[in-house]
Amino acid sequence: MNAQDTTRLPPVAPHAEARIPRDDQRQVAPNFITDVIDSDLREGRVTSVVTRFPPEPNGFLHVGHAKSICLNFLVAQDYGGITYLRFDDTNPETEEMRYVEAAQRDLAWLEVEPVEVRFASDYFPHLYAWAQELIRRGLAYVDSSSEEEIRQLRGTVTEPGRPGPYRERSVEENLDLFTRMNAGEFSDGAHVLRAKIDLASPNMKMRDPILYRIVHAPHYRTGDTWKVYPLYDMAHPLSDAIEGITHSLCTLEFVNNRELYDWLVGSLIDGQRPHQYEFARLVLDHTVMSKRKLLHLVREGLVSGWDDPRMPTLSAMRRRGITAAAVKDFANRVGVAKANSRTDPALLDHSIRDALNDAAPRVLAVLDPLAVELTNLAEGQVVQLEAPYWPHDVPKEGSRQVPLTREVVIERADFEMEPPRGYKRLAPGRAVRLRHGPVVRVDEVETDDAGNPTRLSCHAFLDDMGSAPEGVKVWSTVHWVSRPLGVPMTARLYGPLFDAPDPEADGANFLDHVDPGSLVENRGLVEPSVLGDDPDTRYQFERLGYFWRDPVDGRGDDLVFNRIVPLKDGYGRRAVAAGADVRSTPELSVDDERAGDRVRGAGSGGRQGASDPSREVVAAAASGAPDPARYERAER
Repeated sequence: MNAQDTTRLPPVAPHAEARIPRDDQRQVAPNFITDVIDSDLREGRVTSVVTRFPPEPNGFLHVGHAKSICLNFLVAQDYGGITYLRFDDTNPETEEMRYVEAAQRDLAWLEVEPVEVRFASDYFPHLYAWAQELIRRGLAYVDSSSEEEIRQLRGTVTEPGRPGPYRERSVEENLDLFTRMNAGEFSDGAHVLRAKIDLASPNMKMRDPILYRIVHAPHYRTGDTWKVYPLYDMAHPLSDAIEGITHSLCTLEFVNNRELYDWLVGSLIDGQRPHQYEFARLVLDHTVMSKRKLLHLVREGLVSGWDDPRMPTLSAMRRRGITAAAVKDFANRVGVAKANSRTDPALLDHSIRDALNDAAPRVLAVLDPLAVELTNLAEGQVVQLEAPYWPHDVPKEGSRQVPLTREVVIERADFEMEPPRGYKRLAPGRAVRLRHGPVVRVDEVETDDAGNPTRLSCHAFLDDMGSAPEGVKVWSTVHWVSRPLGVPMTARLYGPLFDAPDPEADGANFLDHVDPGSLVENRGLVEPSVLGDDPDTRYQFERLGYFWRDPVDGRGDDLVFNRIVPLKDGYGRRAVAAGADVRSTPELSVDDERAGDRVRGAGSGGRQGASDPSREVVAAAASGAPDPARYERAER
């Protein structure tokens, strides 16, 4: 008797007959998986597309999961199919409901909706009945060997396995022991249920793999009902079969599991059976993707929590201010490949900037203030300057009033007592334009005992607001904020959490590469217009990057802004090459040092066009199938 007849199975969600989309209708660029689906539909092997996203609720989802989410959900949408969210909750010792709830929040943020939310634990009665059916057919047995004995008897890649003393137990004894295992009569590890397949198989996964083990721990959903729990290799294929999954998409580490997957569904499932297909997982430089290791960072206090904006979790990316559109665009640009490789975070930065460029109004902020006194403005005088929110290449309208007062602040890095060769900003006797405002010239410099500048006295050419004063060389444009009317704020600047591209290369301890300087907090000023905006507004702080108010710490009276992503710039690349720490310095656009008196220059904050070589990379991936080799480095 088929084991499916022993227990009533949950109904499969209704779904429509699939259609093959045109390439210009696809959300997911064509790849080898879509080629498989196209072929399956044309040949009539399937008539619908049903996928699933099966996270284990033992940690928060990260950007690697986002690639799988986008692939499973968006591929199914492209073909008019459906996707289940199924929690693979077969390990009661590590799983919690809070991780389930966090994953559901992440999917809602990514704007993907499962046809149903299910749990592997929903299927425990069915899986248990199938395990009994395997025993009855002589395809499974209870092994009472120790873990070490099982390992030794399994053999090696060059030597076949050997049968243990319990492999030929009778069906009756196996059924009795398995029932007593679940009744709680035995301690953890006393027995396991193993499939009886082929101890000489070249695939080590097929050498009598373990299907069930004893765990005396309460399950977060089923309590103390069960004392035996299926392993992933048992739960995964049969859960797929229950849900009518047509294309089970896994990452490459499960390629050797596919043979066992097929053996289980072939042994127990009549009719249409699911099939597993493997793709390369996302490996991002300067981070780790293991939930176990991310949990270690949280528990050791090396980060503030799962949502620390330096973490690769989706909750951290959301808190940092990254948009769902940017994450989905990044997943599509990475592409779907058959070989593992490493991805440079710069590709994610491209997607973030592209998503924010047309959505983030430009405002002025200063992160490391240096006081500037405009000596020809009266004390208490306020000149209201009309400042557009958008650069010329963003087709939006809107402006605000920016107050110019006798005292303003500029970035400390925008002034040098002795400017080096190629330096285009302020120095004694030099003039620059204040963004949206007048040209100012440094006449006097006050310094502290160490010779560091503390205040600049400048003349403002108020009568030449829209042009260069006659006879005055204007070196560049700098951003600024009124000192008395600017709003105090903390800016959090985030760098990579790890100082090595691969924190685990050559067996290294990833904790040795945690960068203590990956978070820099600066106390500065932002223009007062932000106080009237929705707190969810994402801004471009001109010349500094994209920011938004931290949703946890920054929505009260004391403003805290997270930098979502810096601006791409030639200055930063040169500074890094010179060994400078550019996290707390203005990030000038390439045009800034060529701008002279052109208002479009340093302060424009517009889309980085031909001046940014990285745009060529982005443009190359803007249409058609992405070429991951353009963006990824080979695994070392």
